[in-house]
Amino acid sequence: MKNQLDESKPIFLQIKEQLEDSVINESVKPGERVPSTNEFANYYQINPATAAKGINELVHDGILVKRRGVGMFVTEHAKTILIKKRKKTFYDNYMLPLKNEARKLHISKEELLEMVNREGNNSYED
Repeated sequence: MKNQLDESKPIFLQIKEQLEDSVINESVKPGERVPSTNEFANYYQINPATAAKGINELVHDGILVKRRGVGMFVTEHAKTILIKKRKKTFYDNYMLPLKNEARKLHISKEELLEMVNREGNNSYED
């Protein structure tokens, strides 16, 4: 876990993203227990309800499963679910705006691919 939360986005979202990143980079594996709402609350000195909001979203998304009296655990397909979701977000947030800007600048698909494949800090010169 990160030692500090930043104030640029909601705390519950940061907790959710930390857990998602841990699943994607496999520092937390399927079947493994994750910190509880109270553990997050104590660690970050936040309200347990705030931590619960992030954790509950992961339960809703099928990333975590609650085992009554035992805790929260990573589901078998959590990484696959997260990667699929993040790829869609990447496409929506980066690729669509990139394609729209390329279209405005009359950049062909070939030119765009060339730019994407270019190594280093080579600036684009036409």
